Amino acid sequence: MANHKSQLKRIRENEKRRLVNRYWAKTMRNAIKKIRNTQDMNEAKAKLPSVVSLIDKVAKKGIIHKNKAANLKSGIMVQINKMA
Repeated sequence: MANHKSQLKRIRENEKRRLVNRYWAKTMRNAIKKIRNTQDMNEAKAKLPSVVSLIDKVAKKGIIHKNKAANLKSGIMVQINKMA
């Protein structure tokens, strides 16, 4: 158990941030899963801007690394281009 008032606050803040980060990470993973499971190219292209935007947002918040974001976006683009 923490002995300092500031450490108690730090514990509370960390828990709040952990929950928010979990929400954004899970939301991103679900969006990526949906676009990867899409068989129709036009539907995938329609979803692409929102998914890319979400990945960028999560990377900007520091939840994932910017290189991982680029890797995820690249993989989605490759998959959509293979559909053609």
